[in-house]
Amino acid sequence: MSKPHIIVVGSGWAGFYLAEYLSTTTYTVTIISPRRTSAYTPLLASAACGLFNFYLAEEPVRSKTRKCRFIKANVTAVDFASRKVQCAPAFEDDDTISNEHFSLEYDYLVLAPGCIPNTFNTPGVAEHALFMKNVSDAMAMRKLLFDLLEKASLPNCPLARKKELLHIAIVGGGPTGVEITAELDDLAHHELHDLYPEVAHHLTISIYDVAPYILGAYDRKLHSYANTALLRRNIGIETNSRIERVDQHALYIKDKGRVPYGMLLWVTGNKAVPLVTNHLPDVRKTEKGLTRILTDSRLRVYQSQNPDEIYDNVFALGDAADILNNPLPTTAEVAVQKAKYLVSYFNTTLPTPAPPTTPFTYRETQLVSYIGSRDGIIAGKKGEEGDGWTGRSAWLAWRSGSVMWTRSWRNRAVILLTWMLNLVFGKEIAKM
Repeated sequence: MSKPHIIVVGSGWAGFYLAEYLSTTTYTVTIISPRRTSAYTPLLASAACGLFNFYLAEEPVRSKTRKCRFIKANVTAVDFASRKVQCAPAFEDDDTISNEHFSLEYDYLVLAPGCIPNTFNTPGVAEHALFMKNVSDAMAMRKLLFDLLEKASLPNCPLARKKELLHIAIVGGGPTGVEITAELDDLAHHELHDLYPEVAHHLTISIYDVAPYILGAYDRKLHSYANTALLRRNIGIETNSRIERVDQHALYIKDKGRVPYGMLLWVTGNKAVPLVTNHLPDVRKTEKGLTRILTDSRLRVYQSQNPDEIYDNVFALGDAADILNNPLPTTAEVAVQKAKYLVSYFNTTLPTPAPPTTPFTYRETQLVSYIGSRDGIIAGKKGEEGDGWTGRSAWLAWRSGSVMWTRSWRNRAVILLTWMLNLVFGKEIAKM
């Protein structure tokens, strides 16, 4: 008797957790994703700035200890009646193979395709900005940073040009944007100061956000503390900024005009992938904001034709999905908790899963952000009013949390060892 076939679409936080822990003794598990690795997104800025090697910020889906099947492809459609997914191989440099579509049958389908960066259709962003979604983005950031420093170091580079080249513009004042800023600022005041003494002091960082303040997910006390700390270190904070377009060398901001930059990092939020927006007409989705697949409290997908009916063998989670009347943020923590719920459901109701009886319950965790110079902010608890805390203890909590994001004990050990070596010998940031 053949084993039930579970197809997981996506290899992000949710999809990778399912690949890691679903029982391959009882199920045939297939992961379909355009990326053969899963990035630990909270570690990308640290890796880009030399705190540890890039390979520690991602995990390959294929593994000799992981018995699931991996297919490098994009799911282009789902036939829920015949239980089939249509796929296109994901090889952008090979049009012939990419057009050789195929289909796979499933018994259970888990939709976790994730999201892509949201450019808000701002002209020029897709062509000229860097994003921070995977290790290749982090590597591109480090390479460009060193290219800019070398250009600014040329003897025939005028002062005005040096300042333009070494202006790093970060669009997005959420935790990701602020943490990238913090890591870059630390790097500039230490390793880059020693490696590029003639030009490192010209490096400037600015955060641009359409909101009235940065780190809006925190309460006023904490985001004001972060704002003051960043300004004290001469980091520009340009809130209420509406970027109208971007070209290769400058931002164009409403009421402010042209702002030259050397590097533009765009970390403003998420946008649904084409599978969710264009290729799942039989699935019920959110009507406002980010387009997400709607599920019930047991993560089963709602039908679009019969809005109160669910597909009992189709589940959705991660950034691309949300629970009806119980919206949750698009964070790694939410994705992993939902994945744990599904793994428990499949692995403890063997051999044939019955409909889930216990609804998913999200356990809220503390929001932590690094703001540079061994300082951080944490929302909630500590203090008489439970209004969070700041300072070195918050930084240590953030740093220790970074270690725990990776699921490999080997990688955790290597990260800790690298930090200790960095303290003694400094970062080997110049090695590409």
